[in-house]
Amino acid sequence: MSAIERLTLRGAGLDLAADATGPVDGQPLLFLHGSGQTRQSWGKALVEAARHGFRAISLDLRGHGDSDWSPDGRYDLDLFADDLRAVLTQLERPPVVVGASLGGIVGMMVAAADPTALRALVLVDITAHVDMEGANEVIAFMSAGADGFASIEEAADAVSAYLPHRDKPRSSKGLAKNLRQRGDRWYWHWDPAFMSMGADVKQHAEGPTVMESAARGLTIPTLLIRGGRSRIVTEEGARAFMEMVPHADYVHIDGAHHMVAGDANDAFNDAVFAFADRQAG
Repeated sequence: MSAIERLTLRGAGLDLAADATGPVDGQPLLFLHGSGQTRQSWGKALVEAARHGFRAISLDLRGHGDSDWSPDGRYDLDLFADDLRAVLTQLERPPVVVGASLGGIVGMMVAAADPTALRALVLVDITAHVDMEGANEVIAFMSAGADGFASIEEAADAVSAYLPHRDKPRSSKGLAKNLRQRGDRWYWHWDPAFMSMGADVKQHAEGPTVMESAARGLTIPTLLIRGGRSRIVTEEGARAFMEMVPHADYVHIDGAHHMVAGDANDAFNDAVFAFADRQAG
């Protein structure tokens, strides 16, 4: 197993934390997480990607994990896209970007503006249209933790209530990586100002939108992976995306919800690596 290296990459005016593993001369595979998540979300996928010979990198987006917070509290989509463009200049060659939710939106925007920037794009349960009922559930969960938790176990209970389809982990060690202690309270490891992002996503989700224009502008190899039980991407939304991007591949994973990699890791990895292998070849 390759060692995990901790990297600091430069974004658009701030530092971004990343983990990297796998051969340095391998095809880069850049994992971008969703809203309120961190690079830790890709732990298993990162290791498997390295085993497949990829140079696997998972990045903390601005305001998340160990990356810097926006000094002015702004978290609009263009800033995230500028960060990605800056990171790409520090890689040996254009990566296959695997973007979940917010990370996928950012990848889509950058790829549409400059098709040479990415080798290929994997969109994980995100398209040009976000189902706002499902998105509001995510926003409500994130907002509910704004005052912190008395313990890691209390945070684990909140996650279990939000994701009742998942078995509650025996250990809260993994969850602790997404929390930080301040005083006697535990807080999710993101900038509270990021919650203003919800309004930005809503604005862009009601078309014609930046997201729709980006989707229609995609010319690079693209794979859409949808969780069959997702409340963010509906079947109708997936079909509409495939009409906008007719050259895209599509994988539907029956038992998965919005966080596909966590719900069905093996099926997710199989889909991603089969697609990425074709692009690297």
